[in-house]
Amino acid sequence: MGTGAEPNDTKVQFDIDAAMDAIREGVRPFRKAALFELFDDGFTSPFEQLLACIISIRTRDEDTVPISRRLFARARTPAEVAALTASEIDALIEASTFHEAKAPQILEIARQTVAKYGGELPCDLEALLAFRGVGIKCANLVLGIACGQPRVGVDIHVHRITNRWGYVATSSPEKTTVALEKVLPQRYWVEINALLVPFGKHVCTGNAPRCSRCPVLSMCRQVGVTNHR
Repeated sequence: MGTGAEPNDTKVQFDIDAAMDAIREGVRPFRKAALFELFDDGFTSPFEQLLACIISIRTRDEDTVPISRRLFARARTPAEVAALTASEIDALIEASTFHEAKAPQILEIARQTVAKYGGELPCDLEALLAFRGVGIKCANLVLGIACGQPRVGVDIHVHRITNRWGYVATSSPEKTTVALEKVLPQRYWVEINALLVPFGKHVCTGNAPRCSRCPVLSMCRQVGVTNHR
């Protein structure tokens, strides 16, 4: 294990195109981020993606996927979910962290989608943010993945890694979202989450990142890194 980051004056200029190419190749052996995996499995509607994102909050991707599949095996559409009780939803998602709070939230989203939007959740930022408990991360992920809109989905991995690179310098995921919208080429807005989630889980980890395995080490400023492998 190494101690301390490499001196920044030894680093080459950060090239986001080269970084994305290298990470895209580097994460091929790893499992996809949960929402992208579910999308590839056919759970492509904004409603399904939003429910999966809610389930994913403080829950590992390895758990989010089977929990979401279990819910969708019982009910996939807003009308089907709205026909359940909060207790039934809770039993289906009980392996998710904070499932007691998420169950009534999911039920209310389903009911509102039926009542206000005729059972089809719109690809609209304001509509998504109007739901209780839905923040900019989930809204942007839904709009990016399910709706094909250019949106930056910033979770803890995207926040940590882009700040560690020195690509942005922010104090919260919300501020990272704003900063990335200014500097990140739009062609990467959706993909950056798909790449940095597995990259952050397996290489650029929160504690003692595996810098020896990092394909962008020559560019990364290693901001805040005190110990690495």
